Amino acid sequence: MIPFDLLSPETGHRLKPDGAHALRDVETGQRWPVIDGIPYLRTGRERLVGIVLEALDSDRADEALILLLADQDDWWTGPPADPDDLRRLVAERETLTLRRAVELLGWGRVGDYFVNRWSDPTYLAGLSLLEAHWNAPACAFELACGIGHYLRELQRRGVKVAGGDVVFAKLWVARHWVVGAGAQFVCFDASSPYWPIADAPVDLVICNDAFYFLDDKPGVLACLRKTAGEDGWLAISHIHNSGRPGFSAGKAISSAEIEELFPDALVYDDAELTRALVEARAPQPQEPGHLKTCEAFSVVAGPGMRPAPRAVIDGITLPPADAQLHLNPLYAAQDEGFAIRWPSERYEAEYATQATYPLHSQGPEAIAWEGKPDAPEVERVRRREYVDLPERW
Repeated sequence: MIPFDLLSPETGHRLKPDGAHALRDVETGQRWPVIDGIPYLRTGRERLVGIVLEALDSDRADEALILLLADQDDWWTGPPADPDDLRRLVAERETLTLRRAVELLGWGRVGDYFVNRWSDPTYLAGLSLLEAHWNAPACAFELACGIGHYLRELQRRGVKVAGGDVVFAKLWVARHWVVGAGAQFVCFDASSPYWPIADAPVDLVICNDAFYFLDDKPGVLACLRKTAGEDGWLAISHIHNSGRPGFSAGKAISSAEIEELFPDALVYDDAELTRALVEARAPQPQEPGHLKTCEAFSVVAGPGMRPAPRAVIDGITLPPADAQLHLNPLYAAQDEGFAIRWPSERYEAEYATQATYPLHSQGPEAIAWEGKPDAPEVERVRRREYVDLPERW
Protein backbone atom coordinates (compact mmCIF):
# COMPACT_ATOMS: atom_id res chain seq x y z
CA MET A 1 0.00 0.00 0.00
CA ILE A 2 1.18 3.53 -0.78
CA PRO A 3 1.09 5.50 2.48
CA PHE A 4 -0.32 8.74 1.09
CA ASP A 5 -0.58 11.65 3.49
CA LEU A 6 -4.03 13.04 2.75
CA LEU A 7 -5.10 16.66 2.44
CA SER A 8 -8.48 18.30 2.88
CA PRO A 9 -10.06 18.83 -0.56
CA GLU A 10 -11.42 22.18 0.65
CA THR A 11 -8.50 23.75 2.55
CA GLY A 12 -5.42 21.79 1.53
CA HIS A 13 -4.58 21.24 5.21
CA ARG A 14 -3.28 17.91 6.44
CA LEU A 15 -5.83 15.32 7.55
CA LYS A 16 -5.16 13.17 10.60
CA PRO A 17 -7.06 10.12 11.93
CA ASP A 18 -9.90 10.99 14.28
CA GLY A 19 -10.82 7.61 15.67
CA ALA A 20 -11.36 4.56 13.51
CA HIS A 21 -13.90 6.04 11.11
CA ALA A 22 -12.98 9.65 10.44
CA LEU A 23 -10.26 12.10 9.40
CA ARG A 24 -9.91 15.61 10.84
CA ASP A 25 -8.48 18.77 9.32
CA VAL A 26 -5.54 19.63 11.59
CA GLU A 27 -6.31 23.36 11.44
CA THR A 28 -10.09 23.75 11.04
CA GLY A 29 -11.25 20.58 12.78
CA GLN A 30 -13.52 19.66 9.87
CA ARG A 31 -14.19 15.91 9.80
CA TRP A 32 -14.54 13.45 6.91
CA PRO A 33 -15.88 9.87 7.10
CA VAL A 34 -13.80 6.74 6.49
CA ILE A 35 -15.43 3.35 5.84
CA ASP A 36 -13.50 0.13 5.14
CA GLY A 37 -10.36 2.25 5.01
CA ILE A 38 -11.74 4.44 2.20
CA PRO A 39 -11.92 8.17 3.02
CA TYR A 40 -14.92 9.98 1.57
CA LEU A 41 -13.56 13.40 0.57
CA ARG A 42 -16.13 14.67 -1.93
CA THR A 43 -16.86 18.38 -1.90
CA GLY A 44 -20.38 19.79 -2.17
CA ARG A 45 -21.76 16.90 -0.11
CA GLU A 46 -21.85 18.60 3.28
CA ARG A 47 -25.25 17.23 4.29
CA LEU A 48 -24.36 13.67 3.31
CA VAL A 49 -21.01 13.90 5.12
CA GLY A 50 -22.77 15.11 8.27
CA ILE A 51 -25.37 12.32 8.23
CA VAL A 52 -22.74 9.64 7.58
CA LEU A 53 -20.51 10.91 10.40
CA GLU A 54 -23.48 10.98 12.77
CA ALA A 55 -24.26 7.35 11.92
CA LEU A 56 -20.64 6.30 12.37
CA ASP A 57 -20.33 8.14 15.67
CA SER A 58 -23.46 6.29 16.87
CA ASP A 59 -22.05 2.85 15.92
CA ARG A 60 -24.44 2.52 12.96
CA ALA A 61 -21.71 1.60 10.50
CA ASP A 62 -23.90 -0.35 8.06
CA GLU A 63 -26.35 2.56 7.85
CA ALA A 64 -23.48 4.92 7.08
CA LEU A 65 -22.15 2.54 4.42
CA ILE A 66 -25.53 2.28 2.72
CA LEU A 67 -25.72 6.09 2.50
CA LEU A 68 -22.35 6.28 0.74
CA LEU A 69 -23.12 3.35 -1.58
CA ALA A 70 -26.13 5.28 -2.89
CA ASP A 71 -24.03 8.34 -3.82
CA GLN A 72 -23.38 8.76 -7.56
CA ASP A 73 -21.42 11.03 -9.89
CA ASP A 74 -22.96 14.00 -11.68
CA TRP A 75 -23.08 12.11 -15.01
CA TRP A 76 -25.39 9.44 -13.66
CA THR A 77 -28.77 9.34 -15.43
CA GLY A 78 -30.14 6.08 -14.09
CA PRO A 79 -32.56 5.60 -11.19
CA PRO A 80 -31.26 5.71 -7.61
CA ALA A 81 -30.25 2.43 -6.02
CA ASP A 82 -33.00 0.58 -4.19
CA PRO A 83 -32.42 0.93 -0.41
CA ASP A 84 -33.53 -2.67 0.22
CA ASP A 85 -31.05 -3.92 -2.38
CA LEU A 86 -28.27 -1.94 -0.72
CA ARG A 87 -29.16 -3.37 2.67
CA ARG A 88 -28.96 -6.87 1.24
CA LEU A 89 -25.63 -6.07 -0.41
CA VAL A 90 -24.13 -4.87 2.86
CA ALA A 91 -25.52 -7.79 4.84
CA GLU A 92 -24.30 -10.44 2.37
CA ARG A 93 -21.11 -8.84 1.09
CA GLU A 94 -18.89 -11.72 2.24
CA THR A 95 -20.69 -14.27 0.03
CA LEU A 96 -22.13 -12.42 -2.98
CA THR A 97 -20.50 -12.54 -6.40
CA LEU A 98 -19.23 -9.42 -8.12
CA ARG A 99 -22.05 -9.71 -10.66
CA ARG A 100 -24.68 -9.84 -7.95
CA ALA A 101 -23.10 -6.93 -6.08
CA VAL A 102 -23.18 -4.79 -9.22
CA GLU A 103 -26.80 -5.78 -9.82
CA LEU A 104 -27.82 -4.80 -6.29
CA LEU A 105 -26.07 -1.45 -6.70
CA GLY A 106 -28.39 -0.76 -9.64
CA TRP A 107 -25.63 0.19 -12.07
CA GLY A 108 -27.45 -1.03 -15.18
CA ARG A 109 -25.40 -0.69 -18.36
CA VAL A 110 -22.43 0.62 -16.36
CA GLY A 111 -22.51 -2.67 -14.50
CA ASP A 112 -22.47 -4.55 -17.81
CA TYR A 113 -19.24 -2.79 -18.71
CA PHE A 114 -17.62 -3.40 -15.35
CA VAL A 115 -18.30 -7.13 -15.09
CA ASN A 116 -17.17 -7.75 -18.70
CA ARG A 117 -14.33 -5.25 -18.84
CA TRP A 118 -11.61 -7.91 -18.72
CA SER A 119 -12.10 -8.53 -22.44
CA ASP A 120 -13.35 -5.23 -23.84
CA PRO A 121 -11.09 -3.64 -26.48
CA THR A 122 -10.68 -0.31 -24.66
CA TYR A 123 -9.40 -2.11 -21.56
CA LEU A 124 -6.94 -4.09 -23.68
CA ALA A 125 -5.76 -0.86 -25.29
CA GLY A 126 -4.90 0.50 -21.84
CA LEU A 127 -2.93 -2.64 -20.98
CA SER A 128 -1.11 -2.45 -24.31
CA LEU A 129 -0.20 1.19 -23.66
CA LEU A 130 1.24 0.32 -20.24
CA GLU A 131 3.24 -2.62 -21.52
CA ALA A 132 4.63 -0.78 -24.53
CA HIS A 133 6.26 1.75 -22.18
CA TRP A 134 6.70 -0.47 -19.11
CA ASN A 135 9.66 0.31 -16.87
CA ALA A 136 8.81 -1.72 -13.75
CA PRO A 137 7.30 1.06 -11.60
CA ALA A 138 7.39 0.54 -7.85
CA CYS A 139 4.15 2.45 -7.16
CA ALA A 140 1.21 3.67 -9.20
CA PHE A 141 -1.88 5.83 -8.77
CA GLU A 142 -4.98 5.64 -10.96
CA LEU A 143 -7.49 8.47 -11.23
CA ALA A 144 -11.07 7.31 -11.89
CA CYS A 145 -10.00 3.74 -11.15
CA GLY A 146 -13.56 2.40 -11.07
CA ILE A 147 -13.65 -1.06 -9.52
CA GLY A 148 -9.91 -1.54 -9.97
CA HIS A 149 -9.38 -3.58 -13.14
CA TYR A 150 -5.96 -2.06 -13.90
CA LEU A 151 -4.92 -1.84 -10.26
CA ARG A 152 -5.51 -5.57 -9.91
CA GLU A 153 -3.06 -6.30 -12.73
CA LEU A 154 -0.45 -3.88 -11.38
CA GLN A 155 -0.70 -5.15 -7.82
CA ARG A 156 -0.27 -8.77 -8.84
CA ARG A 157 3.01 -7.78 -10.48
CA GLY A 158 4.45 -6.32 -7.32
CA VAL A 159 3.44 -2.67 -7.84
CA LYS A 160 2.15 -0.76 -4.82
CA VAL A 161 -1.16 0.74 -5.92
CA ALA A 162 -3.60 3.47 -4.98
CA GLY A 163 -6.76 4.64 -6.70
CA GLY A 164 -9.18 7.52 -6.59
CA ASP A 165 -12.73 7.77 -7.88
CA VAL A 166 -15.67 10.10 -7.44
CA VAL A 167 -18.05 7.21 -6.70
CA PHE A 168 -17.50 5.62 -3.30
CA ALA A 169 -19.36 2.43 -4.24
CA LYS A 170 -16.89 1.66 -7.04
CA LEU A 171 -13.96 1.86 -4.64
CA TRP A 172 -15.83 -0.28 -2.13
CA VAL A 173 -16.45 -2.94 -4.78
CA ALA A 174 -12.76 -2.78 -5.73
CA ARG A 175 -11.83 -3.36 -2.10
CA HIS A 176 -14.10 -6.41 -1.61
CA TRP A 177 -14.19 -8.13 -5.01
CA VAL A 178 -11.32 -7.06 -7.27
CA VAL A 179 -8.20 -5.58 -5.66
CA GLY A 180 -8.43 -6.40 -1.96
CA ALA A 181 -6.99 -4.77 1.13
CA GLY A 182 -3.52 -4.09 -0.27
CA ALA A 183 -4.51 -0.90 -2.13
CA GLN A 184 -5.16 2.58 -0.82
CA PHE A 185 -8.37 4.18 -2.08
CA VAL A 186 -9.63 7.75 -1.81
CA CYS A 187 -13.07 8.99 -2.88
CA PHE A 188 -12.78 12.57 -4.18
CA ASP A 189 -13.69 14.91 -7.02
CA ALA A 190 -10.95 15.58 -9.57
CA SER A 191 -12.23 19.18 -9.66
CA SER A 192 -11.73 19.70 -5.89
CA PRO A 193 -10.03 22.97 -4.89
CA TYR A 194 -7.19 20.81 -3.50
CA TRP A 195 -6.28 17.28 -4.52
CA PRO A 196 -6.15 15.06 -1.41
CA ILE A 197 -2.99 13.33 -2.71
CA ALA A 198 -1.26 16.30 -4.28
CA ASP A 199 1.96 15.94 -2.28
CA ALA A 200 2.54 12.25 -2.99
CA PRO A 201 4.53 11.65 -6.21
CA VAL A 202 4.54 8.10 -7.59
CA ASP A 203 6.29 6.36 -10.49
CA LEU A 204 3.24 5.89 -12.70
CA VAL A 205 -0.04 7.81 -12.92
CA ILE A 206 -2.91 6.30 -14.89
CA CYS A 207 -6.28 7.53 -16.11
CA ASN A 208 -8.23 5.19 -18.36
CA ASP A 209 -11.50 5.81 -20.17
CA ALA A 210 -12.31 8.82 -17.99
CA PHE A 211 -10.21 11.87 -18.88
CA TYR A 212 -12.76 13.07 -21.44
CA PHE A 213 -15.40 13.32 -18.68
CA LEU A 214 -13.46 15.97 -16.78
CA ASP A 215 -14.45 19.62 -17.12
CA ASP A 216 -11.17 21.35 -16.24
CA LYS A 217 -8.86 19.13 -18.25
CA PRO A 218 -5.79 21.43 -18.01
CA GLY A 219 -6.23 21.74 -14.25
CA VAL A 220 -6.66 18.00 -13.72
CA LEU A 221 -3.73 17.25 -16.00
CA ALA A 222 -1.55 19.58 -13.94
CA CYS A 223 -2.50 17.59 -10.82
CA LEU A 224 -1.75 14.30 -12.59
CA ARG A 225 1.67 15.59 -13.60
CA LYS A 226 2.35 16.78 -10.06
CA THR A 227 1.41 13.37 -8.70
CA ALA A 228 3.84 11.76 -11.14
CA GLY A 229 6.57 14.08 -9.89
CA GLU A 230 9.81 14.84 -11.71
CA ASP A 231 10.69 11.19 -12.37
CA GLY A 232 7.33 9.53 -13.10
CA TRP A 233 5.17 9.17 -16.17
CA LEU A 234 1.54 9.34 -17.26
CA ALA A 235 -0.51 6.78 -19.19
CA ILE A 236 -3.92 8.14 -20.22
CA SER A 237 -5.98 5.94 -22.50
CA HIS A 238 -9.25 6.06 -24.41
CA ILE A 239 -9.78 9.82 -24.60
CA HIS A 240 -12.81 10.22 -26.87
CA ASN A 241 -12.28 12.18 -30.08
CA SER A 242 -14.74 15.02 -30.70
CA GLY A 243 -14.10 14.59 -34.43
CA ARG A 244 -15.89 11.25 -34.45
CA PRO A 245 -19.31 10.67 -32.88
CA GLY A 246 -19.35 7.83 -30.38
CA PHE A 247 -21.12 6.40 -27.38
CA SER A 248 -19.60 8.57 -24.66
CA ALA A 249 -21.64 10.90 -22.48
CA GLY A 250 -18.50 12.84 -21.63
CA LYS A 251 -16.82 15.87 -23.18
CA ALA A 252 -14.69 14.59 -26.04
CA ILE A 253 -11.70 16.60 -27.31
CA SER A 254 -10.04 17.12 -30.69
CA SER A 255 -6.64 16.07 -32.00
CA ALA A 256 -5.58 19.73 -31.81
CA GLU A 257 -6.50 19.84 -28.13
CA ILE A 258 -4.53 16.62 -27.55
CA GLU A 259 -1.50 18.28 -29.09
CA GLU A 260 -1.96 21.37 -26.93
CA LEU A 261 -2.51 19.46 -23.68
CA PHE A 262 0.25 16.90 -24.28
CA PRO A 263 3.09 18.58 -26.19
CA ASP A 264 5.58 16.07 -24.72
CA ALA A 265 3.51 12.95 -25.36
CA LEU A 266 3.51 9.99 -27.67
CA VAL A 267 -0.02 9.75 -29.06
CA TYR A 268 -1.76 6.58 -30.21
CA ASP A 269 -4.98 5.58 -31.89
CA ASP A 270 -6.68 3.48 -29.23
CA ALA A 271 -7.59 0.83 -31.80
CA GLU A 272 -3.94 0.52 -32.83
CA LEU A 273 -3.03 -0.39 -29.26
CA THR A 274 -5.63 -3.17 -29.19
CA ARG A 275 -4.40 -4.54 -32.52
CA ALA A 276 -0.80 -4.47 -31.30
CA LEU A 277 -1.68 -6.61 -28.30
CA VAL A 278 -3.40 -9.26 -30.39
CA GLU A 279 -0.62 -9.23 -32.98
CA ALA A 280 2.15 -9.27 -30.32
CA ARG A 281 4.03 -6.27 -31.73
CA ALA A 282 5.01 -2.77 -30.78
CA PRO A 283 2.20 -0.21 -31.26
CA GLN A 284 2.94 2.72 -33.56
CA PRO A 285 2.40 6.29 -32.27
CA GLN A 286 1.36 9.03 -34.68
CA GLU A 287 1.23 12.78 -34.85
CA PRO A 288 -2.07 14.02 -33.41
CA GLY A 289 -2.92 15.70 -36.70
CA HIS A 290 -2.96 12.28 -38.37
CA LEU A 291 -5.56 10.95 -35.94
CA LYS A 292 -8.47 13.28 -36.64
CA THR A 293 -10.88 10.43 -37.37
CA CYS A 294 -9.90 7.84 -34.75
CA GLU A 295 -12.48 6.97 -32.12
CA ALA A 296 -10.21 7.68 -29.16
CA PHE A 297 -6.68 8.78 -28.33
CA SER A 298 -4.21 7.33 -25.85
CA VAL A 299 -1.07 9.10 -24.64
CA VAL A 300 2.06 8.53 -22.58
CA ALA A 301 4.11 11.44 -21.28
CA GLY A 302 6.61 12.36 -18.63
CA PRO A 303 10.34 11.92 -18.00
CA GLY A 304 9.99 8.47 -16.44
CA MET A 305 8.44 6.63 -19.38
CA ARG A 306 10.16 4.23 -21.72
CA PRO A 307 10.82 6.58 -24.66
CA ALA A 308 10.15 4.11 -27.49
CA PRO A 309 7.38 1.49 -27.56
CA ARG A 310 8.37 -2.14 -27.20
CA ALA A 311 6.60 -5.22 -28.52
CA VAL A 312 3.51 -6.17 -26.56
CA ILE A 313 4.16 -9.85 -25.93
CA ASP A 314 4.08 -10.61 -22.21
CA GLY A 315 4.10 -8.88 -18.84
CA ILE A 316 0.99 -6.97 -17.89
CA THR A 317 -0.98 -7.88 -21.02
CA LEU A 318 -1.01 -11.61 -20.18
CA PRO A 319 -2.36 -13.17 -16.98
CA PRO A 320 0.14 -14.25 -14.31
CA ALA A 321 1.40 -17.83 -14.40
CA ASP A 322 -0.84 -18.91 -11.52
CA ALA A 323 -4.05 -17.50 -13.02
CA GLN A 324 -7.07 -19.76 -13.41
CA LEU A 325 -8.37 -19.01 -16.90
CA HIS A 326 -11.98 -19.46 -17.97
CA LEU A 327 -13.84 -19.21 -21.21
CA ASN A 328 -14.92 -15.62 -21.71
CA PRO A 329 -18.31 -15.39 -19.92
CA LEU A 330 -19.77 -13.55 -22.90
CA TYR A 331 -19.88 -16.95 -24.61
CA ALA A 332 -23.04 -19.02 -24.21
CA ALA A 333 -23.49 -22.67 -25.20
CA GLN A 334 -24.95 -23.01 -28.68
CA ASP A 335 -25.29 -26.20 -30.75
CA GLU A 336 -21.92 -27.96 -30.42
CA GLY A 337 -19.92 -24.94 -29.34
CA PHE A 338 -20.23 -21.45 -27.88
CA ALA A 339 -21.31 -18.12 -29.35
CA ILE A 340 -21.23 -14.58 -28.02
CA ARG A 341 -24.32 -13.44 -26.15
CA TRP A 342 -24.08 -9.67 -25.74
CA PRO A 343 -25.28 -8.20 -22.41
CA SER A 344 -27.19 -5.40 -24.17
CA GLU A 345 -27.81 -3.88 -27.59
CA ARG A 346 -25.68 -0.89 -26.66
CA TYR A 347 -22.77 -3.10 -25.60
CA GLU A 348 -23.00 -4.97 -28.90
CA ALA A 349 -23.17 -1.75 -30.91
CA GLU A 350 -20.09 -0.37 -29.18
CA TYR A 351 -17.86 -3.46 -29.11
CA ALA A 352 -18.98 -6.08 -31.63
CA THR A 353 -16.93 -4.68 -34.51
CA GLN A 354 -13.85 -4.14 -32.30
CA ALA A 355 -13.93 -7.35 -30.26
CA THR A 356 -10.68 -9.31 -30.29
CA TYR A 357 -12.31 -12.59 -29.29
CA PRO A 358 -13.99 -14.64 -32.06
CA LEU A 359 -17.76 -14.67 -32.17
CA HIS A 360 -17.75 -18.48 -31.92
CA SER A 361 -15.62 -20.81 -29.81
CA GLN A 362 -15.26 -24.55 -29.44
CA GLY A 363 -13.20 -24.15 -26.28
CA PRO A 364 -13.60 -26.06 -23.01
CA GLU A 365 -14.60 -24.32 -19.80
CA ALA A 366 -11.01 -23.90 -18.61
CA ILE A 367 -7.45 -24.41 -19.87
CA ALA A 368 -4.06 -24.88 -18.22
CA TRP A 369 -1.93 -21.75 -18.16
CA GLU A 370 1.68 -21.15 -17.19
CA GLY A 371 1.93 -17.50 -18.20
CA LYS A 372 4.33 -18.08 -21.09
CA PRO A 373 4.08 -15.96 -24.27
CA ASP A 374 5.06 -18.98 -26.40
CA ALA A 375 2.46 -21.34 -24.90
CA PRO A 376 0.18 -23.13 -27.40
CA GLU A 377 -2.92 -21.39 -26.03
CA VAL A 378 -1.41 -17.89 -25.84
CA GLU A 379 -3.20 -16.58 -28.93
CA ARG A 380 -6.57 -17.46 -27.43
CA VAL A 381 -5.56 -15.71 -24.22
CA ARG A 382 -4.37 -12.56 -26.02
CA ARG A 383 -7.66 -12.39 -27.90
CA ARG A 384 -9.47 -12.82 -24.55
CA GLU A 385 -11.29 -15.91 -25.70
CA TYR A 386 -10.10 -16.95 -22.25
CA VAL A 387 -10.00 -14.50 -19.36
CA ASP A 388 -8.58 -14.23 -15.86
CA LEU A 389 -11.51 -13.29 -13.62
CA PRO A 390 -11.55 -12.37 -9.91
CA GLU A 391 -12.19 -15.25 -7.55
CA ARG A 392 -15.76 -14.18 -6.75
CA TRP A 393 -16.65 -12.95 -10.22
